[in-house]
Amino acid sequence: MKKKRTLCILAILLSSLLLFFLVVNLIPPAPVVEENPFRVGKGELPMIAAHRGGSINNPENTMLAFREAVYTVDVDILESDLYLTKDGHLVYNHDAYIDRTCNVNGDLSAEEVRELCREESNRHYIRDMTLEELRQYNFGYYFTDAEGNRPYRDVADPAAMGLQIATVEQLFSEFAESHPDLLFIVEIKDGGERGIEACRLLDEALSQYPVYRDRIVVGTFHPEVEEELARTYPHLLHGASTSSAAAFYVTHLLGVNLFYDGDFACLQIPMSYDLGITVPLDLRSLIRRAHRRNMAVQYWTISTAEEMRELIELGCDCIMTDDPALMKQVLEEYQ
Repeated sequence: MKKKRTLCILAILLSSLLLFFLVVNLIPPAPVVEENPFRVGKGELPMIAAHRGGSINNPENTMLAFREAVYTVDVDILESDLYLTKDGHLVYNHDAYIDRTCNVNGDLSAEEVRELCREESNRHYIRDMTLEELRQYNFGYYFTDAEGNRPYRDVADPAAMGLQIATVEQLFSEFAESHPDLLFIVEIKDGGERGIEACRLLDEALSQYPVYRDRIVVGTFHPEVEEELARTYPHLLHGASTSSAAAFYVTHLLGVNLFYDGDFACLQIPMSYDLGITVPLDLRSLIRRAHRRNMAVQYWTISTAEEMRELIELGCDCIMTDDPALMKQVLEEYQ
């Protein structure tokens, strides 16, 4: 009798647990945002995001790259990182320093520059330079094309070619009239007070170009900047931080995602993550779970046709790539 009662209790507990998970996964969660311009409709192909403007096709983060990505390739999204200059301007660059892409060190080879920059004191940091100082340099200097040539090394007028460092206002101004539907993914790289000031300047720039105010998603790796964005600029869409993305993934795996209270509009993730073991993130179930909350799922940084096709088949919203021209060709196969 006692054994039978124990089995009954165990059956009830298991049934209750099963019912709990069933209810949790059937109840539709509240959307994080009502309108999410980064979502694609059911059955639609993913958007193309030109990572750094498309660093395989053109010198990264330059107006030359951004212009070709928009005017020639017709990408949906421009992606880049933002840094604050010494005199308070927001500029696009991937690194905190500029040595890797421009001729700030004269005519040294790329290998010599890499060796020089092993010592941090030799680096030219954006935070220590004014916009006028930064604009002296050719940011296409080290770009190498598919044939191994450096076509922009000896450009006489980098400004005319769109090879100077680009500012937030410059980029918005370029496309506001001709491409008001363009989307932007930006990451504020500075932390602390500089990161907080960067938030203010970005919002100020968007007030000058209101057509893009609801068409930009802002990310950061700095908790204090993330808090500032949430507290002072709730009207701006923001991307998932590393911790937020991890929490979303774990609650998804456990089947209790309904209780996750993150409010990011875009889940920006690689196809997998190495934690000693490979953690796959290219999961149809993860994408569907995010879509239930009206979150967009954006994968980075994808530059092979095979990976692009895999993600297209999974139904993601966006593929960030260094080669938007290739992504365009792959999408045309499906169209």
